[in-house]
Amino acid sequence: MRFFYGWVVVGGAFVVLFTAYGTQYAFGVFFAALLDEFGWSRASLSGVFSLYAFLYCVLGLLAGRLTDRWGPRVVIAMGGVFLGVGLAGMSRVSQLWHPYLLYGIVAALGMSTAYVPCNATVVKWFVRRRGLALGVATSGGSLGTFVLPPAAAALVGAMGWRWAYVLFGAGIFLVLNLVATVMRRDPELLGLSPDGGSRAAPAAASSPDEVQWPFRLAIRTAAFWLVFGIFTATWIPVFIPLVHVVPFARDLGMSSLVASTVLSALGIAAVVGRLAMGVVSDRIGRKPALALVIALQAAAFLGFTLVGGLSSLYLVALVFGFSYGAVSTLFPAIVGDFFGREQAGSLVGFLFALAGSMAAWGPLVAGVIYDATGAYTRAFLLSAASNGVALVLLALAHPPRSRPA
Repeated sequence: MRFFYGWVVVGGAFVVLFTAYGTQYAFGVFFAALLDEFGWSRASLSGVFSLYAFLYCVLGLLAGRLTDRWGPRVVIAMGGVFLGVGLAGMSRVSQLWHPYLLYGIVAALGMSTAYVPCNATVVKWFVRRRGLALGVATSGGSLGTFVLPPAAAALVGAMGWRWAYVLFGAGIFLVLNLVATVMRRDPELLGLSPDGGSRAAPAAASSPDEVQWPFRLAIRTAAFWLVFGIFTATWIPVFIPLVHVVPFARDLGMSSLVASTVLSALGIAAVVGRLAMGVVSDRIGRKPALALVIALQAAAFLGFTLVGGLSSLYLVALVFGFSYGAVSTLFPAIVGDFFGREQAGSLVGFLFALAGSMAAWGPLVAGVIYDATGAYTRAFLLSAASNGVALVLLALAHPPRSRPA
């Protein structure tokens, strides 16, 4: 029973990420509906998501610190309130500044309590099977991306985008506050050690090589800043397909419902990528696994420039989804491997705030490029190049050699 509770925490993280990220990536569906109703430019409306992504990533630092101090229960419950209110409030927008306030700020406050608290908590519960546990937990976000965008499209078609936002807001408020009750900060609170051991067995038995780096010393290492560079270069373009693939598909002549299924295909491929590469990384090492999926992500962006119809769009979306899901899973795992689990919340939160916030600019830049050129081609080529930079930095990255004093 004791060993099982770690998987209860993983299950809780799965549900939180399913709900939060599935709702987040339904933005592409609401994006199209808002464009149709108000006639705003793609760049101006993309800016809403860019503000949202920037702010929730920056706030990941605070969420990580609070998770280390208070535990995930309080942090996730607070997030459910902000995210639910922000989404429900979107049902009342009538001017462009309304979504900037409600989605870009209020919903971002709530979303900041999803990725970092969930992943940092799972890192603390597992060492030997960290890749698998993170793969299972983070697959919730990708499965939500598969399920919720078509649900949003169906709701928008049946009752309009305003009532659809009300239902999404109420649902996320209830789910996050219920799931928060089962989350526990670390196994030591229940008299356990990582990977389900008893406190009678020393923690070192399950993690003989893992050195615990305090936050203040970890950020002084070259390894820390190389990890920052890797994920900055990978994440700058990562939101571009997630935000723009629905309007991109509509430009190719597809209906909104069919276009939303492309986003779902991307989501289900990300589930496979998270689960498969989490397990693979436990066996072959985090760096080789990460190199493989970054290379696949670069190839996917090149593939978007060659898409000519639904079949090829599905294929490229599947490749991108697989690689994007795996990269997001391996990020907290490699931080835990390099610097230990003790202050994983603070370290993951700090890196997420720095590197993740850069992802906010991708959709905005892609929208500007589209408005200027009438196509996304240059945005996709720049995205592929950014992933190439990440591969170079990954080759230089190694765990810190000197131990913290």
